[in-house]
Amino acid sequence: MFAWSPSDMPGIDPDIICHRLHVNPASKPVVQKRRNFAPERVAIIEAEIDKLLDVGFIEEVSYSEWLANVVLVAKQEKGKWKVCVDYTDLNKACPKDNFPLPRIDQLVDSTSGNQLLSFMDAYSGYNQIMMYDDDKAKTSFIIERGTYCYKVMPFGLKNAGATYQRLVNKIFKEQIGRTMEVYVDDMLVKAPKHGDHLKNLTETFSLLRQYRIKLNPSKCTFGVSSGRFLGYLVTQRGIEAHPRQIKAILEMKSPSTVKEIQSLTGRAAVLNRFLSKSTDKCRPFFKSLKKGQKDK
Repeated sequence: MFAWSPSDMPGIDPDIICHRLHVNPASKPVVQKRRNFAPERVAIIEAEIDKLLDVGFIEEVSYSEWLANVVLVAKQEKGKWKVCVDYTDLNKACPKDNFPLPRIDQLVDSTSGNQLLSFMDAYSGYNQIMMYDDDKAKTSFIIERGTYCYKVMPFGLKNAGATYQRLVNKIFKEQIGRTMEVYVDDMLVKAPKHGDHLKNLTETFSLLRQYRIKLNPSKCTFGVSSGRFLGYLVTQRGIEAHPRQIKAILEMKSPSTVKEIQSLTGRAAVLNRFLSKSTDKCRPFFKSLKKGQKDK
């Protein structure tokens, strides 16, 4: 039920679900020109590619009509990088999957009044879903030493979130709204009484094993009275603003540029539900933004 490394993930049976790319027939394939990276970054990229090859997430490919570049994204941990693929062109060619994602405010509201909660996160959830065979080559990307494509659903594809939500809605259809709340790969098991929680967890674990979904043990917390869910602090009493969100505003210096005002309004918007007459209080910021845009 838990994965300690990518090699512990067998993947979900493609007969249950796999990710398909419904590329618009009128869209012409795009081959991006290979980007050059400094030697130290090439080493980072190639080390990650070796890992993906070892666990069977990618494979070498030839003569692909679609070809994207990799990009390096800085992680929060200083000096660490995440290797991603720039699927901008492929995403433009794919229509949006309108499968509905749950409303976050409704999910967090439904967690209040429960004595015990368990928070679970899938281990590299997207990578547990296989790509549809005929669409693998469309995910091709290029690095200095060759071209590769994904065998599993990678991060960065336009409709990956919708595919994952479709999966969890199918798996947990009897639990969602009753003993569980699920937003893509974030799962919460709840119980209004202590005595019910173990039964609810057992039911959830059984389904996870049945569908071969693996959890990330470092991101799971079981049998607690409060915790963070979808950016909010949820407790038996209800929803509270997360201390990290409050701290982010308190530590900001007074804004003096349009960009800094935009940053402040963005952080304040996260706390709207906790602020009385928040729109009135933020009106001076909105006026400053309008004035700043006119001055440009």
